[in-house]
Formats: sequence, structure tokens, C-alpha cells
Amino acid sequence: MAEQGGDLAGKRILVPESRDLDLFAGMMEQHGAETIRCPMVKILDLDDPAPAREWLERLLSEGFDDIVLLTGEGLRRLMTVARAMEREADVVAAIGRARVFVRGPKPVKALREIGCSPFKSAPAPTSDGVIAMLSEQELDGHRVGIQLYPDNPNEPLLDAVRARGGTPVAVTPYRYANDSETGAVQTAIRDMAAGRIDFVAFTASPQVRRLHEVAEACGLADAFRQGFIRTRIAAVGPVVAEAVEAAGGTVAVSPESTFHMKPLVNAIRRLLTDGAGG
Repeated sequence: MAEQGGDLAGKRILVPESRDLDLFAGMMEQHGAETIRCPMVKILDLDDPAPAREWLERLLSEGFDDIVLLTGEGLRRLMTVARAMEREADVVAAIGRARVFVRGPKPVKALREIGCSPFKSAPAPTSDGVIAMLSEQELDGHRVGIQLYPDNPNEPLLDAVRARGGTPVAVTPYRYANDSETGAVQTAIRDMAAGRIDFVAFTASPQVRRLHEVAEACGLADAFRQGFIRTRIAAVGPVVAEAVEAAGGTVAVSPESTFHMKPLVNAIRRLLTDGAGG
């Protein structure tokens, strides 16, 4: 429930978060916003854990010289499989022996949860940033374990590893389930088009794709385009901003450097208090 006063008072903000929906909405409600919760994408374990198990078995038997983590969720799902294999401690030790490269702050946090730390973080939390980071590394003859995320086989990243003489060993350890209530998503699209939403705050690129997919499937493509034009859009970081732009939107605000939910909330607050948001 929105608090009285606060620099987000009177603003209706669409929150298409998934895993941390209540936490993210609560952050904005503390500053007076009225939030419209709209879960978009559920993250689930693989139906068949065999690919994740095989990747972990290679990590344990052969070892990886380098590991690339694109998401924190990916590492957590791999550790779930490791526990099911009763090899959690062995997996943590094997990760600790490798140089671990990360795309952004979320995998850093997941690494710390198991007592590990990254060797190097990408200069920008994007696939291009990871490729740029690896371009400066010696990978000749290296086995490189790469954790991908659903719906993106990321061939450019795998090719970049091969170009440096490395052998990529890729795994996608979780899946997306776009089975949230389509009716709620449709209502959100119509409300954006009608100007009933002041901001939509995206924290993951699948949320943008899900909104677009529902619009196309339900005859709301025009409403989606109108909504994306008239609604101010906040994006948690450059990957999400790229997805927004690909869908025809313009990002009004994004954190400058630290791509987490709290800096995103603060960026929205600054936009409004500075008067730049009208």
C-alpha cells in the first residue's frame, strides 16, 4: 500500500517483476507510489536436469580453466542440481579453482553466496561487454564453461571464445514459463495505452518480450505501440534497455552504473523530483 507523501506520491507504476515482485513494488510504495503488480515470467528448473548435470560432471571430472556466468539465477540453479547430485562441496571447490568471469552484479552476488568471488567483471553488463572482457584474456587451449540463459544461445559469445583458442562448454540451467495470467498482462497493455500508467519499470528483458508477445497474440499490437510511446519507461540496465528499444520503446531513465532494483527506484525518483519527467 502506498504511503502518504513521498516523491512518488500519486504516481501509478507498473511493476512487471517476477522473482522479487513484492520486494521491488514495496521499495516504490515506501516513497508514495501506487504499484500495479503484473508478474510476467516465471523462472523454473529444467524439466530434465540432464544437461545441467552433464555440465557439472564435466566441471568435476575435467575441470574448467575459466567459467563465464551471465546470470545469478543460472549459478543458483546449477547449485540446486549439484545438491541433488550430493556434490555441492565438490562443485564449489571446482568453481573456486577456475577463473570466473561475470556479466554483472547478480552473478557476483550468487558467487558470494557459495563463498566464491569473480576473477573479472565485464565493463558493461551485456554480452558485448563479456566478449570485450574475454578478448583481453589468454584462452588458448582453455576449457571454458559458459552459463547461458533461456531463449538466447549466444553464438557470438561462443564464437568469441573459439576465436581466442578456447573450447566453450555451454549450459542453460533453467527455463522460462510464460504462464502468468494473460488477462492481467492485457489489462496492463490497455492501461498503458490509455495513459493510466505513469511509469513501467522493467527489471529483465523477458518481461519486455512477454508484454510484446501477449499484445501480438491478443490483437493488442496497436495498444502496445501507443502504450510504449506515451508511458515513461524505466530499465534496470543496458540489456533491458536494448530489449525496450527493440520493442519500439524509449527508455526515460536507467541507473547510471549500479544495475539493481534500489538504484532503479532512486533513478525514477530523481527524474520526477528534478522535474524532467513533467
